[in-house]
Parts: sequence; structure tokens; C-alpha cells
Amino acid sequence: MPYIIGTAGHIDHGKTSLIKVLTGQDTERLKEEKERGISIDLGFAHFDLPDGTQAGVVDVPGHERFIKNMLAGAHGIDLVLFTVAADDGVMPQTEEHLDIVHLLGVKMAIFAITKADLVSPERIQEVEEEIKILTLGTLLEDSPVIPVSSVTGQGLAELKDLISRTLKSTEKSVPSGYFRLPVDRAFVLQGHGVVVTGTALSGEVKTGEHVRCLPGGDLFRVRSLQVHGRSVDTAGWGQRVALNLTGPERASIERGHVICHEKLTLTSDRFDAFLEVRPAAAKGIKNHQRIRVHLGTAERFAKIILLGAAQKVSPKESTYCQITLSEPLMALRNDHFIVRDETARKTLAGGVIIHPWARKHKRREPQLKTRLESLHNGDMTQLTETFLDESDDFALPMEAIQQFLNLQGEAVRAELDKIKGLRAFSADGERVYTIDGKWQRLKNAILATLNEFHKTHPLVPGMDMEELRGKIPYVLSAKIFRAVVDILLADKTIAKEENLLRAAAHRVQLGSQEKSLMDQIRKILGAQPMTPPELKEIEKQLGVNRAKLTEVFRLLERDRSVIRVATDLYYLPSTIDQVRAVLKKFLSEKGEITAATFRDLIGSSRKYTIPLLEYFDREGLTIRIGDVRRLKSSSSSGK
Repeated sequence: MPYIIGTAGHIDHGKTSLIKVLTGQDTERLKEEKERGISIDLGFAHFDLPDGTQAGVVDVPGHERFIKNMLAGAHGIDLVLFTVAADDGVMPQTEEHLDIVHLLGVKMAIFAITKADLVSPERIQEVEEEIKILTLGTLLEDSPVIPVSSVTGQGLAELKDLISRTLKSTEKSVPSGYFRLPVDRAFVLQGHGVVVTGTALSGEVKTGEHVRCLPGGDLFRVRSLQVHGRSVDTAGWGQRVALNLTGPERASIERGHVICHEKLTLTSDRFDAFLEVRPAAAKGIKNHQRIRVHLGTAERFAKIILLGAAQKVSPKESTYCQITLSEPLMALRNDHFIVRDETARKTLAGGVIIHPWARKHKRREPQLKTRLESLHNGDMTQLTETFLDESDDFALPMEAIQQFLNLQGEAVRAELDKIKGLRAFSADGERVYTIDGKWQRLKNAILATLNEFHKTHPLVPGMDMEELRGKIPYVLSAKIFRAVVDILLADKTIAKEENLLRAAAHRVQLGSQEKSLMDQIRKILGAQPMTPPELKEIEKQLGVNRAKLTEVFRLLERDRSVIRVATDLYYLPSTIDQVRAVLKKFLSEKGEITAATFRDLIGSSRKYTIPLLEYFDREGLTIRIGDVRRLKSSSSSGK
């Protein structure tokens, strides 16, 4: 079972010295750290457990100026080794570090009272009492306390044994989700390429696999892996991992990025969360307050929006909120985050993400608190239904749901198919999901839109598909819309004729006025069969408005009572048949025809002959080659 041990404590309280005597490894790797005698950035080591396994160790700086670096190493900790110097006792960074590990959900801790050789037993008791008071009401309350000295060796054997027993005392569950590793170091190794290190939060990775870097989305191949300096073929959750990556030449990876499974693609610039405000936030947190957010190894400027009626959350209170980020980062449900003030002077609060890709909320929108509670504490059914309902998309693919639930594998699909409130369907070969409520709302909206169209255009047989897609309340991709239409056609909710959709019950009902207009149009077109008047002339003759006339012509077209040759130019079918026969006979005998010859042949003018020739081209009777037309079949056989 893999474990990560992290340090915490005020500057100069002996964190690095203690790790050195426990592991034999010096975590101060920077020249400046050795010169100044303080930790500035993260240090790394490993601790050997009695059963032969190794726990990763992350040593964090204690100085208030380097809290940002401390936070980058504090995620993924199983056990915090918290140092409090016997001579100083609890200090400002002791309190802030405690708030941080509590807010990050760390449940196992050992408090080491360091420099125990410098004070009396009475002083040790005083510091123990300070620690008890400090931890009251936190996840670390009642944690064991042990006095130690890195100089004399006092308590070190007992501490090692206590670390081993504490780690083994709690059975860790395997974290769900695909491989994720927040990057805490990234550098180029001459001759090897990019190397990144971090604590893997979930999943596993193998050499040769492809991984994604978020934000950014660049794909890399894993050239090699190391855990505690040893080369391995597979590494994963709960381990300190170094990955040697090959990929795009200009790709940039730095602290704050996440290396993850290639199936993970989404980043967040707005998330919903459950927030706990700590006593250090003496004035509480105000609505729309500007803050800094630390998540994994990333830091972002942000704004906090309180969800509810309150304009402020006081110390020791909790609430739901939405956090908007200055730049996107990789976040998933149940990730812990820390909130510090905008000037980075103190830790104010922290919490857990309940929706990583939340939409904007109105503070008093109906049922908001109920939905947020479902996202926070709901089971898989509630989570999935609320997620799909909250999404602006009508339907989502399996990958998006898996990433939201932070789960992997086909087992998720099997579980989703059991949820009665979901509707799954295939869109262009991809299985997508929506909730029954959204499906019913869309179905009702489609029918309402079609019925309104039929009411406004009673003589039109149906509504154009793309026009309908643009008027429904959801933004549907073409493939999703086609899939929805196919389902509604199959259950006979709607009907389709060519590219027109109509309510299944809709029928064009012709009144006496429409029937009279049809007869008059046929008469007008028959009076001058070779030179029929255009639509605007017919409009004047009949004294009917253009919209009404156009609808009647559509009906005539549908019944093939007239044929539209060009915009606003119609012929009777008998005339078209007559012209077609004359043209075909001429081309069969002569081989080709010019526009002028065709004009003379049918006794018409250029105004009509060009549209007619273009119509026969579209129909497939003729083909234009330069200035002449030939029969399409003979032209093809001659090639």
C-alpha cells in the first residue's frame, strides 16, 4: 500500500532535520537553502517501513513567505508529521499549517515536539497542552504527541514505530478516477527531455502510454518512470513519481499543471464548492471578495460568490459558494482547495469542489440549495441526474460523465443504464445521455414550435429542419438533433417529408380561397406556356400578398402542379415535358445546341431559355460544355 508523509510546522521548528535523521536523506536541495539554513521550496525523500515498502516524504518550507510552496506540496498527504519546537511552542505558521492540513482533509497526524533536549519536562507538558488546544475542533484533534530530539536521538525510535503503526492503522481505499499527477517540479534533463515530478492522486501510468497536460491539452508519451529513484514500468496513486516525457517541442510544463490520462480533457474556470471559513479570517469572507485559490500545485487569483442570501460568512461557518478563476486549471469533484487573501498574507478558508464546471447562478434561483446539496452529498443517481440537469448541453457523452463522477471504466455505463431517470440514445454512433425531464421539455418545445409554425403557415406542409433546430431552447449539435428527430419520427410524434418536419397530426387544409387561387395560377401559366409571368406579375394580377402566394405555390410544387425553374419563375409540367421532348430530339439528331439555337427552337427569349437550360442541367438531362449543351448520357459515353 503506497503512502505519502508530509511535514508541517513553523520555520526553524526542525522539520528538515527530523526528516534527515529519520530517512538519512537531506531534503534541502537548493544552494540558497543551505546557505540560509531554511527550506525555501519542497524537498523530497522516502521513509522505509518495516514491511519493506517505502513511503514518500514531502518536506515543506515553514516560512510565511513560502506558504505558496508549502501548499504545492501539501496535497495527497496521508500522514502529516507536524513539528512544534519545545522552546517556541505554537507559533503563527503552526496555526496556519494546521488550518491548511485540516482543510485539505488530512486525518492522520503525529505531532513531534522537537528540540526536546533543550527544555524541562514541565515545558514539554505545556507545549502538549498548546497542541491540544490548537487542534480542538479539527480533523487532527486527539492526534498522538511525542517529544523528540534530532541531536540526541530522543524519541526517534518511538517516532519511527509510531509512523509505521499509524500508517498501517487505517485501510486506504483505492481512489477512483483516471491517472492524475499535479506537477510540483518540471525540468529538462540533458539528453533525456522533460522530467516532471509530483504526487499521483489516482489511477496508474505505464511506460509507453500517452498522457495529457492540463491546462493546454498537449499529449506526451511516457518514456520512463521512477519512484523513489528506482526505474519502474508502472506507477500510480499514493506514490511520488518522476515521469520522463516526450512530446511537442515547444510544449511548456510547469508547477500548477496536471499530467493525466489522455481521456481527461476538461479544465475549469468556475466551480461550485462547499466552503469552511477558519478563525484566522477574523472579518469573515464577503460576497464577491477577491482571493487566491490553491488547488493541487496550482495557484490562481479568483473571486468568491456566496450562494444564498448572506453577504458574508463568519469565521467557523460553512456555506456553498461559486469561485471564478482568473485562468483555468484542472479540477475534479471532491478535490480540496485552499483560500488565501488576495495579498497572500494569511489562509482564510478552504473546501471541497462539488461541481468543477458549474454554470453561473442567480443567488436566489429556485431549489439552488437543494441541487447543491445533491452535488455535495448525493449518491451516484442524484449526482448524475443533477449534473446532466445543470449542464447547458442537452445531452453528454460517457466521457464527460465519467470525468464529473471521477470514475473510470465501462462499469460506469452499466450503472448509468440502471438509473431510471436517464435517457440514453445513439448520436452518430456515440452513446449520449440526458435526463427524462430535459427530454420531455425538448419534445414539448419541438411540438410547440411546429404547431406555432403550422398555425402561422397553414398551407406549408412542414418546417425546415435547420430552421426548427435554431428555434428550440437547447443548442443541439447537428448529430444530436438528427438523433432526436429520428426518435420522434420512430414514435410517430412528428413526421418528415424531404427536409420538412411537421407535427404528426398536421394536415394542410385547403379552403375555397386557396383552391380558387390554385385554379387561377394554373390558368395564368397556361395562357402563356412558353413565356409565363414571374411571381411579382402574378401577384399584381391576383391582388394577393406575396407570403400567401408563395405558400400556395409551395403546395402546387408539392403536388407537381407547377415546376419551379428559377427563383420566382414557374411552368406547368406539361410545358416542361413538351420542351424536354423537343430538346432531347434535337440533341439526339444534332449532338449539341447553343442557347441562341434553343431560343429559336422553342420560340422564346433569352429571359426564359437560359433558366430552362440551367434547369435541364440540374435535372441531369444535359451538360454544359463551353457555350453548348449536350445530352449528359452521350457526353459521358464519349469520354
